[in-house]
Amino acid sequence: MLSIIVVVNLLIETSVSFTVVVPGDPIAAHVGSTVIVPCWISPPENAEALEIRWYRHDEFSSPVLLYNHGKLQDVQEEPYRNRSSLALRSDQSGGLKDGDVSLRLEKLRVQDEGSFHCYVSGESSYGSEEVVLKITALGSAPVLFPKPLDDGRVNISCRSSGWYPEPSVSWTSDDGRALRPGGSSHSRGADELFSVHSWTAVSLSDAQLVSCSVSLRTGEVKEGRLNIQGIVSSDSSGFCFSGPWKALFLTFLICALLGSVVFILYKYREKLTGKKPAKEICEEETMERLTKEGTNAEEPKKVPDCEEGTLEKLRKKVVEDINIDELRKHAVEITIDREHLHPGLIVSKDCKMVRDRPEHKHTGEGFPFQLCASGAQRFTSGRHYWEVELAHPSNPPKNYWLIGVVKHGHFTTRDRSALTPSAGFWFLCSDGPHGFYTNTEPPVKLSLTPRPERLGVLLDYDEGLLSFYNVKESKHLLTISSRFSGSVGPLFNPGAGDQSPLTILDYPKPVEAPVELAAESRQPLITAQKA
Repeated sequence: MLSIIVVVNLLIETSVSFTVVVPGDPIAAHVGSTVIVPCWISPPENAEALEIRWYRHDEFSSPVLLYNHGKLQDVQEEPYRNRSSLALRSDQSGGLKDGDVSLRLEKLRVQDEGSFHCYVSGESSYGSEEVVLKITALGSAPVLFPKPLDDGRVNISCRSSGWYPEPSVSWTSDDGRALRPGGSSHSRGADELFSVHSWTAVSLSDAQLVSCSVSLRTGEVKEGRLNIQGIVSSDSSGFCFSGPWKALFLTFLICALLGSVVFILYKYREKLTGKKPAKEICEEETMERLTKEGTNAEEPKKVPDCEEGTLEKLRKKVVEDINIDELRKHAVEITIDREHLHPGLIVSKDCKMVRDRPEHKHTGEGFPFQLCASGAQRFTSGRHYWEVELAHPSNPPKNYWLIGVVKHGHFTTRDRSALTPSAGFWFLCSDGPHGFYTNTEPPVKLSLTPRPERLGVLLDYDEGLLSFYNVKESKHLLTISSRFSGSVGPLFNPGAGDQSPLTILDYPKPVEAPVELAAESRQPLITAQKA
């Protein structure tokens, strides 16, 4: 009898089952981010010899992830290949040895929303629980476009994109009062993200500062504002003039016309009289001397009727004309980092030239943002300048390229939606027939004529400025204003399909002390989201 009791107790001890445990509330995460979906067994035991299967819906045989026989199995639902792995649910977790079977999902998509089943099986027991994953996407800041109406009001259009789930739109005045929208529409792209368009008509009696807010049910919101006071006062065409106001308006109109005639006669006086005014003679002769003798020349010989300050003004003009030389005083050696290189790119032996591989097949559907390479150099302070050749002899200028800077540690192969200043990327992109644009939020489109053949880049880390220059034309293109933290380095993308490669040029740093750049060279400014 005693032996029978011992055997029964042993059977009970060896058949003790475990329980699969998951959080009771849904797990929330953003599109493009990485999330840990927690799951563990209780009481804790070593799960290295167990079968761990994560699957969706009823797709038991096509799992998101399968761990069995002590390793991950190559049986996986295709959309989750290279995106799923086992992970620790917390820093205190002991991993598989402690019964932690949590799932890690990377590069989240809208399609990932829904339930995930955590299934754990041993020789004598098994368990399964369901975890709900909620996906959200915080879209772009609303952009407001005004259009004056004939009745003195302004029709304001508000647009934003990249949201999930479908966002709501609200309009408010400067004192917080709700404004009634004229209408709203939502659309959904191939990426399942929502774009929203709303509009309203307001007058100065309604509000001077109008706000358009786009928000999710989770409380996340982005807002755009527009001051309509100047728009209504300068563009309204519905004002009626009568009585003394009409006479005053006509008087003003006549004076304006007379002033225009006098101005035209003044501008074309050289053609009418055959003589140049003394001021222009002064400027031409002073400029000629400055050009020959340099900007440090002594005071020129007096020219009749010269105005005081002409020399200093023309000196500044000469400095602006040779601004590229001033920029090159901050030149640094830049090379391509081979360790952070997309496999679709090839780099020269000196790490100065990069282009797409001939065998790399680009579909032509949008810019190939994944073909990125980073510079080997990193900067945490100061000014740093480099130039990139975008045209080679017998070849036209490149149509496709992306040039800027990237925060160290943030460089991964991504699509455009993840290449934002808040994610550690700042750049100017040339997208062939789609033109030039920045990755600021919202992006800014530019019309650059002629197409740059050599691009200069100045990183002013301390001031938070990233400037771009057309070197051949000695022209400042734009400046992105942000706030850098940590170390940042150059970012390059040669695009796909161009005949010419992208080449980094050598400009040895001179021994002269750096000269402060003129304030004019930093305009226009584009303010980017802080990293």
